[in-house]
Amino acid sequence: MEEDSLLEAFWAVTRRLREHTRIALEPWHISPSQSRALGVLSRHGEMRLSSVAEHLRIAPRSATEVIDDLQRRGLAERKPDPSDRRATLVTLTPEGVATMHAIREARAAEGERLFTGLDPADRAELTRILRQLREARWPADDQPGEHHPGEHQPAEQQPDSETGREQADGRPV
Repeated sequence: MEEDSLLEAFWAVTRRLREHTRIALEPWHISPSQSRALGVLSRHGEMRLSSVAEHLRIAPRSATEVIDDLQRRGLAERKPDPSDRRATLVTLTPEGVATMHAIREARAAEGERLFTGLDPADRAELTRILRQLREARWPADDQPGEHHPGEHQPAEQQPDSETGREQADGRPV
């Protein structure tokens, strides 16, 4: 059998990680996009819906759908923005905080299972390489008006490193 190219091997591991993440989220009946939104709100605190969309790198309408779902489940809530009465802030409820904590533990356990076959030196090297790729400037990043990975952006505009631009259901755009 011919050895996989680097790109094919990378995508195979990515698919496997996504599948294991989906399975890890099953006890909470949470979609990957809902989990990412919980993570953004957990890390950054209350924020406007437009900021949630920017962090998740999804369209504002898709972010509205994700937050609507989380709100119906009692995991997030909207409240008026005291600095702009036309705007709304989104924040986690206590149940949302507890759910995010449990999801983080489950994801950490899945990650540990995935990387358990690597010795510490290989883990450190893989971490170094992945961080380098995350921070590297890619040719597609050179579009007008786009921020480049590794460049300083205001905190409310920094996309989360683990996300890419996706639809509300988690499929790539």
